[in-house]
Amino acid sequence: MTSISIGALRQRLTLQSPSRVDDGGGGATVTWDTVAELWAYVRPITGDERLRHDAVTARVTHEVWIRHRSDVAPAMRFTDGARVLDIVAVLDPGRRDRLQCLCEERQL
Repeated sequence: MTSISIGALRQRLTLQSPSRVDDGGGGATVTWDTVAELWAYVRPITGDERLRHDAVTARVTHEVWIRHRSDVAPAMRFTDGARVLDIVAVLDPGRRDRLQCLCEERQL
């Protein structure tokens, strides 16, 4: 799918950005700040299972379409309640009206 209509943006997501806070011991703690609440179209792309550290882990990737924003970066994430979608890549199809974000769902 190369582009979607605005009417397809029916799922409400929260866009979050990471912030690092010093923990006082030379390390840092990552906290997530809400950037915006926005409408999105979410479509699963792939899913697989892998053996990792003697355990089976699942990996699910998604395509998330949103209205164009200039502040979206791969370090950010989308949330929908307890569901977390880490942004892996941000693609602009060229018309600067929508963004396609390739995401990986985090298994908590």
